[in-house]
Order: sequence, then structure tokens, then C-alpha cells
Amino acid sequence: MPSGLGTSYGRSMFGIPGLVARVATSRAHESGVDAVLNFLVDKPLAIFGILVGAFLVNKVARRLVKLLVRRVGHRRARRGPGLVRRHTPAALLETGELMSTRGGQRIEALAAALAGATSFVVWVVAALSILHVLGIRLGPLLTGAGLIGVALGFGAQSLIKDFLSGVFILVEDQFGVGDWVDLGEASGSVEAVTLRATQVRSVDGTVWHVPNGQIERVGNMSQHWSRALLDVQISYDSDVDRARAAIKRVADAVWNEDSAVIEEPEVWGVQSLGPSGITIRLVAKTKPLEQWRISRLLRERIKTEFDHEGIMVPPATPWAASPEPDRATPAHPAHR
Repeated sequence: MPSGLGTSYGRSMFGIPGLVARVATSRAHESGVDAVLNFLVDKPLAIFGILVGAFLVNKVARRLVKLLVRRVGHRRARRGPGLVRRHTPAALLETGELMSTRGGQRIEALAAALAGATSFVVWVVAALSILHVLGIRLGPLLTGAGLIGVALGFGAQSLIKDFLSGVFILVEDQFGVGDWVDLGEASGSVEAVTLRATQVRSVDGTVWHVPNGQIERVGNMSQHWSRALLDVQISYDSDVDRARAAIKRVADAVWNEDSAVIEEPEVWGVQSLGPSGITIRLVAKTKPLEQWRISRLLRERIKTEFDHEGIMVPPATPWAASPEPDRATPAHPAHR
């Protein structure tokens, strides 16, 4: 074989693999550069975009949620008192400030809770998206997070119960700031309502912090209107009709003089026949939190009227047990 042909043949045989090797090396180098650039540039840009998008979505979603809750809440607040306003216009017009405080506090608490839940969802989705960009497998991570969530759920059952109960208290407007409530173990004026607990100040100044999850029943004595209820005792020697007429005169006089009484008082009649006398019941519808002051005023006026009319009350017996204080009608601090 000629020397020139052998040389060209050798170059063709040994040159092609070398070219392939050089191309592969070049591509491998380019792939490494691309990987480095992808790690240093593309992923940070993607993560930055996710964070910016989550921030904007969170801002817009929180604002929309608060706007929606406030609009719906104010609409219900205006429609709710309107149903009662037809029957007691003057009373509810003058108690609008208290109802506005309660309604505003309830609406703001609900708006804050829903906005917080919205932010949590948005940022959790953003965190999962960032982990996906970094190439972390989400399956095992979500499984572990689920197990941790179950464990925390068992450990924080009371806390979750408090929050859920607080949400229902605010949504159903069971009570609010300024109301006088009886929660069982504690009764007094509501000073604050949060999703976790209710703060109640009793007559003696004690502040009770009651977890919402422990509230099994609520007695609200100041929602929209209240009622002064008096059981007046007379002796068996007294004339019942005369006593009823005297009680009615006193109640009507208070109704005409005091704007806190929003409807004509009613004498329901003989409530009971006791061992020492006859009990006559008087009721008067009042503005919220005014029932105790009106009750004291009525007792004073009725005592004076009975003395003037010569109507006798039953004498106190030395063996009679002192009555247990009525927890349903405590003396309000503002009207002591």
C-alpha cells in the first residue's frame, strides 16, 4: 500500500474517534456550565418570582377578604337592628354607639381571622413551589408534615376548640363588647372577645379570662333590649286589686318620666301565693343595661306608694332563710 494512502487512512481511522471525543468533551463542558448557570441564575430567579408573586397575591387576597367581610358585616348590622327598630325606634337610636362598637369589634376580628388563614394558605403554596424548584421531592415531605400535623392536632385539641368556638361566637353574634353576660362560672360585662378567649369583668372588679371552648351556654342580658322584672309581695290582708292599681300607677309614672323605659309596663298579676304573702309580678321593657337601675327606682316608688295607700307588706319572719342572690340579675357596675 502506498505510503500516502496509508497515512490518510490512518488519519481517517484515528481522527474520527478523536473528533467524537472532543465533541463529547465540549458538550459535557457546556452541560456543566449550563447546570452551574441554572443553579446560580435560573433557580434564584424562579424563587424570587415565586416570592414576589406570593407577596402580591397575599396582599390582594387579604384586602379582598377584609373588604368582603366588612361589607357583609355592616350590611347585616344595618339590617338586624332595623327589624327591632320598628318596635323601639327611640331606644335603638340612642343605643347605636354601643351596637356599633360590638359590631365593629366582631367584624374586625372575623376579618383578621380570615385574612390570617388566607395568608397561611398562600405562603404554604409558595413554600411548596420553592421546594419543587429546588428539586426536593414533596411526597415524603408532605407525608411527614401530615404526621406532624396529626400529632399537633391531638396535642392542641383544646386550642383548636377555643378558636372554632370563637369563630362561631363572632359569626352568630352571641355577645360582644359591652354586653352583660352570664357564662356559668363567670358573669359580668364583656370587655374583649378574641378567637381564643373572652374577657369578662364582674361586679367586684375581677377580670375573668374564659376560653371560648369552655363556654357551654351564654346568658346575654343586654342584647337589643332588656327587661326589669319585679316580684312585689303584699300581705294577705291587703286588697290585691288596689295593690295592682298602685303598682301600675308607679310604673306608668316612671315610663313617662324616664326614657330608659321603652314600652308601657305591664302588671302580670299574682305570681305566687307564699306562706307569708302574695307576690305580684311587674315587668318593664328597658334599654340594654338599664333594667337594674329601673328596678331599683320602681322599688323605691312602690314603697312610697304603698305607704301612702296603706298597703301592707308581709312581715319578716325570724326563721325565714335569707334568699339566695339572683345570679341572673346582678347589679351592673355602672348603675350601683
